[in-house]
Amino acid sequence: MFNAQCVITIPAGDTNKSLDSVTHVWQSLVEGKATRHSLLVNLGGGMVTDLGGFAASTFKRGIRFINIPTTLLAMVDASVGGKTGINFGGLKNEIGVFRDAEQVIIDTHFLQTLDRENFLSGYAEMLKHSLLSTTAEWAELIGSRVESQESRVESQLERSVAVKERIVLEDPTEQGLRKTLNLGHTIGHALESFAMEQGQPVLHGYAVAWGLICELYLSAIKLGFPSDKLRQTASFIRQHYGMPAIECKHYDRLLALMTHDKKNMGDTINFTLLADIGQVRLNQVATRDEICEALDFLREAI
Repeated sequence: MFNAQCVITIPAGDTNKSLDSVTHVWQSLVEGKATRHSLLVNLGGGMVTDLGGFAASTFKRGIRFINIPTTLLAMVDASVGGKTGINFGGLKNEIGVFRDAEQVIIDTHFLQTLDRENFLSGYAEMLKHSLLSTTAEWAELIGSRVESQESRVESQLERSVAVKERIVLEDPTEQGLRKTLNLGHTIGHALESFAMEQGQPVLHGYAVAWGLICELYLSAIKLGFPSDKLRQTASFIRQHYGMPAIECKHYDRLLALMTHDKKNMGDTINFTLLADIGQVRLNQVATRDEICEALDFLREAI
């Protein structure tokens, strides 16, 4: 009989979102005599809900799981939407499956345990969702320092999750519309993977924030995204997220990492870009020179 009190722990940090950690979870489930009728409860941040969801989805061809996210990033992004996965070969979320949790239980009291950096990491995904939604929501999020927004985060979080849920409901397995949620992530994931390669990992939301600057720059030069909104967003990110540790000599490696993005077709790097806030354009391409210009802008803006 499965021991209902069996606790499986995973060390913190995205470097532990690995095949070795999944094997540890599988082995613990075997030792706990888990069956196909068992339930795995994933309590933790986005790394835990991603990894735990993948482990549950593949153990005995799939057991049920519940997500209880404890970070803002997990609440607004990782724990909802049915994506599970692990990093592999130095690439973000390279292996995974689509599988919905039985339930996602969000309790904002957990946010009182977060340090500033982890709060900011989740806030970046909320900023992305606002850019996909309305100018009013975007203006509210960048209108003042993050610290002054914390008292309003519950209502902002609810609206942000609703943006993702609406998109996922229409396209659960990312055949089209769900690519909308990739805004900031093509370059952001490359920056995150590069940082891991360098032994200086960064929080996911920081990489997404930097990716937003680059991809809004591409939006401006290719689709006419308003330059004032680009500058305001870049200024907000500069103020709160600092600067990625990249130089021109790193561009070739970053471009190579971008080619591994799962939404690409062949060697063409696909982007989700914006003509304006809420005006999404999928499957946009950019030349190598344009991407390098965007990276230059990121370094200059920050």
